[in-house]
Amino acid sequence: MRMAVTGVGVALPGADSATALAAALATGRHPGGAVEPAAVLGKKGLRYKDRATQLGLCAAQRVLTDSGLLADGALTVDGTRTAVLVSSNLGNVDTVCRVVRTIADEGTYGVSPMDTPNASSNIIASEIAIRWGLKGPNLMLCNGPASGLDAIRWGAALLRSGRADHVVVVGVEPDNEIARGLVGGPLVDGAAAVVLEHTEAAEARGATVRALIGAHTRGLDVAGTIGELAEVESEPAAWYAPAAATPSLAAGLPVHDLAAVWGELSGALGVVQCAAAVGALDAGADGPMWLVAGTDSDDGVATLVLRPPVPAGVQPAAV
Repeated sequence: MRMAVTGVGVALPGADSATALAAALATGRHPGGAVEPAAVLGKKGLRYKDRATQLGLCAAQRVLTDSGLLADGALTVDGTRTAVLVSSNLGNVDTVCRVVRTIADEGTYGVSPMDTPNASSNIIASEIAIRWGLKGPNLMLCNGPASGLDAIRWGAALLRSGRADHVVVVGVEPDNEIARGLVGGPLVDGAAAVVLEHTEAAEARGATVRALIGAHTRGLDVAGTIGELAEVESEPAAWYAPAAATPSLAAGLPVHDLAAVWGELSGALGVVQCAAAVGALDAGADGPMWLVAGTDSDDGVATLVLRPPVPAGVQPAAV
C-alpha cells in the first residue's frame, strides 16, 4: 500500500508555490514580501480570524486547488472522507493571551464574543474544515520542532487505517509579539500544506503523484533516529534538516536548512520541508529526500523520506 503527496500549497513570505519555495531555498536568500490573506481568500470572513488561522486558510486553499480536490470553489471528492491535520506550536497564542489578560483585568464580561471561539486550540484545523466542508478526522498537533513531520506521519496513519481517503496537512506559524517572546525571536509568519492520498485513489481521480512517502522514524536524538531510518531506506540524495543536525548527516550531500532562509518555523518546519522537497522533485532533482525535524537539544526528533514518483510501468520499491 503506497501513499503519495498529490498537492502542495505554500503561503510563505515571497513564496506562493512549491516551485518558488524550492527556488528561494536554492539561492539561500529570503525573497521578501509578506503573505496577504485577503488577496488569496478575499476579505469576506477574515475580520475576526487570528493571523495563524488566516495563513492556514491560505495554504489550505492553495493545496486543495493544486491537488484537484477543489475546482471552481467546490470539492471534487467526498468531504466526509477528507481529513484535516494542522501542526502549529504557537498558533493562536496571541488570542489566548489576550483573552486571559482581559479576564484577569475585566472579568469574563470584558471578553469579546468574537474572541471566544478563536481561543480554541483547534481553531485553525476547525476553520479549514468548516470553510470547505472537510468532515473527516480533524486534528491539531502542537508537538515541538518535530510536530510537522509528526503530522505527516499521522496523516499517513489515517490513510492506512481507512479513516480517510484524502488528508490535508497544514503547518503554520504566525509572527507576532507574543509568539516572538515565547521563542526568543521572529518566526516565519507563513504556512505550507500538502495533500496525502493512496496512490490508487490518486490514479482513480486522475491526480498527479508528486512524491511517494517512504519510511519515518521518531526518537530522542538525531544520530539514532537517522540510524533507524537507514536500516530500511536507500541512501539519501539530499537532506532537509536544521543546521544543528548537520554533524549527524552523511557528508558530501546537499543540506537544506529552511530556518536559514525564513527564520524559526517551529511546528510548521516538517510540512514546509515536505513542500520544498516536492518542489525540488518537480524540478527534476534526484531522490530520495531525507527530512529531519528536531535536534539533540529538543524533546524529540522525527524523520521522513520522500521518494520521486515511479515512472509508469516500473515496479515500485516496497515501503
